[in-house]
Amino acid sequence: MSNFKVELRKVKAFVFDVDGVLSDAKMYMHPGSEIMRSVNIKDGYAIQYAIRKGYPVCIITGGNSESVEKRFLNLGVTDIYLKSRDKTEDLKDFLSRCGLTYENILYMGDDLPDYQVMKEVGFPTCPSDAVEEIKSISIYISDKSGGEGCVRDVIEQVLRLQGKWMEPDAFTW
Repeated sequence: MSNFKVELRKVKAFVFDVDGVLSDAKMYMHPGSEIMRSVNIKDGYAIQYAIRKGYPVCIITGGNSESVEKRFLNLGVTDIYLKSRDKTEDLKDFLSRCGLTYENILYMGDDLPDYQVMKEVGFPTCPSDAVEEIKSISIYISDKSGGEGCVRDVIEQVLRLQGKWMEPDAFTW
């Protein structure tokens, strides 16, 4: 593959795992309630901005959490796959519904359940604290850890290279 930054011009959609990517690797368990996760507000801003700029954004996670679904629906994400047991099948469904192809997808994952789906996409990426198997197939490894702005990092790079980052609508939510 040629220079990563040049290749980013081909990205048309973003797909993200949740735990270890959009949240850090810590989970807080409370008796009788959902697992709590910590998320990065800058990742959230970048996601909603990418959607406003016309990029489909998809969440594919093995988790099943009402709070995760609510968080991403509030940001404008409409393609959310919870309890995913086969991320490649969920990605295939997303692509067919949106009329997209694998080679134009940037996917960010961090652990073994992401491995097969990352082998399918054009732009497999990961946070700095991903497992070694995921790092070995990633064409870009963010300098940010999961839940610490790695999603903002890749979205911002794509939008900057495609001339869509600092437009007038960037200054509103």
